[in-house]
Amino acid sequence: MLRSSTTRRWFNRLRRRARGRRLPTWYAPEYRPPLAATAHTSGFEPRRADLALWYLLDAGIVDADDLHTPRPADWSDLRRVHAPRLLESLTRGNTLARIYVTQEGEMPVDAMLDTLRLACGGTVAATRHALEHGGPTLNLLGGFHHAGPDRAGALCAINDVAIAIALARDAGFEGLVGIIDLDAHPPDGIALCLVDDPSCWIGSLSGADWGPLGDVDEVLLPENTGDDSYLAALDALLDRMPRPDLAFVLAGGDVLADDRLGALELSIDGAARRDARVADHLGDIPAVWLPAGGYTEQAWRVLAGTATVLALDGVVSVPAAADPLTTRYSRVAAELAHLDGDDDDDLLFTEADLVSALGLPGPEATPRLLGYYTANGIELALSSYGLLDHVRRLGYDDLRVHLHKDPAGDVFRLQGMADGKEHHLVEASLSREHIGDEIVLYVNWLTLRHPRAHFSDRRPKLPGQQVPGLGLAREATVLLGNMAQRLGLVGVAFRPASFHVAFSGRHLCSFADAERQGEFLALCDALEDVPLVDATRLVDGGDVSLNGSVYTWQADLMVHWLQPHERRDREAVQRARQAAQFEVRRAV
Repeated sequence: MLRSSTTRRWFNRLRRRARGRRLPTWYAPEYRPPLAATAHTSGFEPRRADLALWYLLDAGIVDADDLHTPRPADWSDLRRVHAPRLLESLTRGNTLARIYVTQEGEMPVDAMLDTLRLACGGTVAATRHALEHGGPTLNLLGGFHHAGPDRAGALCAINDVAIAIALARDAGFEGLVGIIDLDAHPPDGIALCLVDDPSCWIGSLSGADWGPLGDVDEVLLPENTGDDSYLAALDALLDRMPRPDLAFVLAGGDVLADDRLGALELSIDGAARRDARVADHLGDIPAVWLPAGGYTEQAWRVLAGTATVLALDGVVSVPAAADPLTTRYSRVAAELAHLDGDDDDDLLFTEADLVSALGLPGPEATPRLLGYYTANGIELALSSYGLLDHVRRLGYDDLRVHLHKDPAGDVFRLQGMADGKEHHLVEASLSREHIGDEIVLYVNWLTLRHPRAHFSDRRPKLPGQQVPGLGLAREATVLLGNMAQRLGLVGVAFRPASFHVAFSGRHLCSFADAERQGEFLALCDALEDVPLVDATRLVDGGDVSLNGSVYTWQADLMVHWLQPHERRDREAVQRARQAAQFEVRRAV
């Protein structure tokens, strides 16, 4: 059994070299896309590249030595394809807000442009590397195929593929370029950008008709196509494809069954089989692979599958249980734990703390969250986990952590500046509480606030919200679990004030009381086909009945146990689930 990533990496490299294929080169710009402002409105998963890369490194599929950080594309590079008027408009927040379907005030213009130029630089560098060395390369962010020479939209501000081709032509490349666009949407922008280049072939397999595309071998697939029909259409498209001297593959992640912007209904395994067929067809032709679109929490698995196909020369499924975020955070937590042995580390007791503990006169002890974490220690942790960078990309700076106590527990607050004002961004009140004879980390309250953002039809206000959230609920859950583990506690507990809070945490947490858990599961069953926002409004508005009476949500104790073990009678949960007869009294 392969137990270490080092062993797996050695095995994977040996396997590929034995097949006589070049190892792919990975372009992984050292950034996390600042698209968090668009996540609520577009459905884009801003951590897709991170999650995929963390999984690939941990699984030993990718070697850190094969990763390259590109330089940002110059504005002169962008002008090779795009009109100056378009590029100038991208420096304005209203233009980027329109492209990325968000509010103008929420769009961090400079951070977004830096990301776009880095992504484009990755595609340019990957193209240059493929032409010099042959075989596949993969850029973890790119494939902005909807941007045309003088227009942008549909989450595409610039066209990295067309820019890379233009720069290759400038460098003397005269061969045939083959573009295989396997995003769920058509390459309208690429077709416009390359209309005057006769040595390009564009093939598209999509599920959306956006009008005539010119000289494009376009295949329009019906909704709910599924794996088998999709792969049959792909085989036919590849058969018609002329043999190129340079290929671009847009391996879109929006083909998945649960993608709300795509409708092709592929499985994750089907997407990997798609990539394997294209990789086999291209062989060692210089090729640049790009992730293009992907608008579900599972889109990272498609990108990881693409990389796995290229690295291992075959379909190897990404395990369903793989959780790169938790794995990554656990590793960061372990690294931070080692700091406890450093004499100068702020997480240790200081001399003032020791004097205070002994009851001797002296300087006031450093304030500590739960008697352990100092403000500097928390800032170090938030920085190590990448969360401070995330908040900065949303337009906040001068981030500071403050600690104080209130009657409920110890309070930690993250504050930051934006638009000349100071804002409370994160606040948590924490304490230790007993459940039976065990002690858990109890969250009295937790708020994640993005005051620069605005509610809208795409981002509706939920019960209890004053401003939109930061998009860090999952990260916060994992961090609280790490905190509890480090403090020697057995779990994290809270009382969800609304249905949507409990629903969002249902995979990790459960109600401590068996009957309450069964009732909650029955409520989830009754609202299964209702969007979460509407379901919360129905419950909060008294439009759901339980056994004939108006149902009122109860904020009972819910727990995330750190170690799986039985704490409740499963039969009691099932009995309560069957006995709870919920009915939605008003249609949404």
